[in-house]
Amino acid sequence: MTKKDPKQAMLRSLIPGLGQIYNDQKAKGYIFLGVTIAFLAYFVAIALPEIENLITLGEVRGDNSLFMLIRGAFHLILVIFFLIFYGFNLKDARTVARQWNNDYPVHTTLKEMTNGIYENGFPYLLIIPSYLAMTFAIIFPVLVTLLIAFTNYDFKHLPPNKLLDWVGFTNFANIWQLSTFRAAFGSVLTWTIIWALAASTLQIVVGIFTAIIANQPFIKGKRIFGVIFLLPWAVPAFITILTFSNMFNDSIGAINTQVIPLLSKVLPFLDGHLIPWKTDPTWTKIALIMMQGWLGFPYIYVLTLGILQSIPNDLYEAAYIDGANAWQKFRSITFPMILAVAAPTLISQYTFNFNNFSIIYLFNAGGPGSVGGGAGSTDILISWIYRLTTGTAPQYSMAAAVTLIISIIVISISMIAFKKLHAFDMEDV
Repeated sequence: MTKKDPKQAMLRSLIPGLGQIYNDQKAKGYIFLGVTIAFLAYFVAIALPEIENLITLGEVRGDNSLFMLIRGAFHLILVIFFLIFYGFNLKDARTVARQWNNDYPVHTTLKEMTNGIYENGFPYLLIIPSYLAMTFAIIFPVLVTLLIAFTNYDFKHLPPNKLLDWVGFTNFANIWQLSTFRAAFGSVLTWTIIWALAASTLQIVVGIFTAIIANQPFIKGKRIFGVIFLLPWAVPAFITILTFSNMFNDSIGAINTQVIPLLSKVLPFLDGHLIPWKTDPTWTKIALIMMQGWLGFPYIYVLTLGILQSIPNDLYEAAYIDGANAWQKFRSITFPMILAVAAPTLISQYTFNFNNFSIIYLFNAGGPGSVGGGAGSTDILISWIYRLTTGTAPQYSMAAAVTLIISIIVISISMIAFKKLHAFDMEDV
């Protein structure tokens, strides 16, 4: 059998396909070469002009800089795809040459290649469409947002009447340098973190607590309790939020006119006090946290109840024999088992609430009052972005910059939490 030189094969693959032909894989080589020729024709005729437009963002009035940016980003992704293919082509030529030298079976004909792909690569064929869909449904919008963050796209520069320009890191710098945006960003970010931690922790604690209580053998009517606990989850969230918005009305809401007078009979210090739920920022934040606890705990309840029912009772019997009390059983058996299964889901509750736009906007539209920079006193970062893009003087590029900062924060915290909690190390459970 003729030996192949891996280095020679890779050098020939600088022109995709020639390395495969050198390795006696003519069918694969001609396919790779055909793909390359087709890409070069596409690149010269279509992609190159669009990427040039992406670089310039238009040169004469009437050029739609935004469309140029979007189209350029699309073609940039296709170019990146080809570069990935090009790298695979180089690696494939070297790998196959080594297989020849080590007497491994090599598919040389088209039929052998097809059978090999079907036998060994069928799962990859199934997931490729998903990856393509993910690329253009997720990566493409993210790339466009990233590019907009480095432009001056705002109410003073609206295509096609005005051209956009690349401004580098100016928008990110303005968040820290402009006093209005700096104060707003600091206030909104602080409240966003407090909101995500408090609301998520409340719903997780309440959900786990109710599941543990409902799972006790002495509890009767478990089905009735299950239905009651699922009601907040069954009703559409926006209806519940709007209902609570009316109930928390300062003057005519049910909380101030009925609930608090009823509680004042037990708690005399509440008598005659109307809580400014929607006109005082602090009380509005407290109301929002309580509402999210109510809306979010049923999901945690259902999840936890399923985990509790799968824990072997032998563990609790052994702990009882060892003299463990209820708290020790929970700390050593129940809670670790819950975390082992539900850690990724519990972490996702924090990331979800970090970007929970609907409850903030529907309850009080981010009010009351303002902290500057177009942000309301109870706006979180995502609702502030909405204000920046829908106000009378939209700041699209600033909104894009804030969006990227949110993404970095959420991804970083999530990855750290997943790693610390070993959220995906399921094989050790």
